[in-house]
Amino acid sequence: MTTYVLLHGGGMGGWVWKFVAEGLRERGHGVHAPTFTGFGERIHLISRSITNSTHVSDVVNLLECEEVEEAVLVAHSYAGVVAPGIQRAAAERISRIVYIDAIVLRAGECVAEALGFMSRGEAQEMAKLLARGEGPVGAGVPDQVRAMADVEPQRMSVDRDAWVFRHLTDMPLSCNVDPVSVGANDIDCPVDYLTVPHTMMKPMHQRARDLGWNVIDLDGDCDHMVHVGAPETVVEHLLAARPGL
Repeated sequence: MTTYVLLHGGGMGGWVWKFVAEGLRERGHGVHAPTFTGFGERIHLISRSITNSTHVSDVVNLLECEEVEEAVLVAHSYAGVVAPGIQRAAAERISRIVYIDAIVLRAGECVAEALGFMSRGEAQEMAKLLARGEGPVGAGVPDQVRAMADVEPQRMSVDRDAWVFRHLTDMPLSCNVDPVSVGANDIDCPVDYLTVPHTMMKPMHQRARDLGWNVIDLDGDCDHMVHVGAPETVVEHLLAARPGL
């Protein structure tokens, strides 16, 4: 049996892994799908003081309290920012990391800078504003996702599309402008990176290749939400990423 720890993206929560988690458990594997502080059902904790380090602690504490060993850490989207810090803090508990269309940062970078939402200087100024207790608390993720879906609908059934939008919440803006202290290049365990053809994350795909990771291009009409639109495809690849395989 393998234990998978599934980490969600921006505006989401552990709930988004419902279909992948079901597929893994049906095959006899253990699954944890935590929700980061200030996201999902923990949205009531959203604040300007939450950083990427907060989310590293969320997961490291889970690993320790549940006595998880030999875990496969799975990071989607924003969670790619958090995964390196988790691996450094709990390396003995993690055997492998799988990025799914996730953000790949260098130490000192932040999400807003890497994705081209802000310049480094603008991100630094926003971080200072938030540190003073000023500026917006949330990043406005639900509105952003809806606007993007109006231009290019999510590749999933109508029912699942509605399910996603019912559950979307905001996320702390501070997490988008907080520079990481541990970069993707600091990971010292095997990493697989699953790419999808329809996504804004293609620059991140190249970063994964530049790091020498095992990059796997998913075929078919899948997009950034492949774990909801085509969960069986994700399950297949996660089973192949078990320790020792």
